[in-house]
Amino acid sequence: MAKSGAASQVSNKTSDRSTETRRLLVDAAIEALKVDGFTGASARAIAERAESNQGLVFYHFGSVVNLLLAALDEVSARRLARYDAAVAGVSSPSELVDVATAIFREDLDQGYVTVLVEMIAGASSTPGLGTEVAARIGPWFDFAERAIDGSVGGSPIAALLPSRDVAYGMVALYLGLEMLTHLDGDPAPALTLFAHARQLAGLLEALGSPTTKETP
Repeated sequence: MAKSGAASQVSNKTSDRSTETRRLLVDAAIEALKVDGFTGASARAIAERAESNQGLVFYHFGSVVNLLLAALDEVSARRLARYDAAVAGVSSPSELVDVATAIFREDLDQGYVTVLVEMIAGASSTPGLGTEVAARIGPWFDFAERAIDGSVGGSPIAALLPSRDVAYGMVALYLGLEMLTHLDGDPAPALTLFAHARQLAGLLEALGSPTTKETP
């Protein structure tokens, strides 16, 4: 007769293995999207990268598309955590632009842009995928709004530029720059635009700063 608690021990071990398998498959799906693209990220290609059985893709995720969405979720979670840490303490538009520029370079270097670009590309041929991908961009608007409020909140600039509207524009511009850079492989035009944004941020700060009256 099995000792009390034996069943739960087996269950825990099985759960640990399942969690590890899911993690390996998600990591493999991320790499497959980076290297092979959406069309090349098949169950077989992902399973080979994970050194696993392709049947486990369907066992754990139900479909390849669900696994690729899990991969996009993982990348988004990593980047949001990174962005949150990067903007902590940012208190001016200039600092915010500096952070955005550094993060943009990092996104390109580490290939995270490719994951989103490939999922957007796949949405054109996969019914329902576009809605799922769009829903995953939603948290980025919330993040951008928080970052903007932290850098210009309470200043005269905030009264002129509603943070939610600016957040939408910033995310749209940022994603567009990432996708264009991904397509042509040249980050120089995007980085030049960031440099112009830095100058504009400095100008807005100067306009929004209170003037000091001279004592007669």
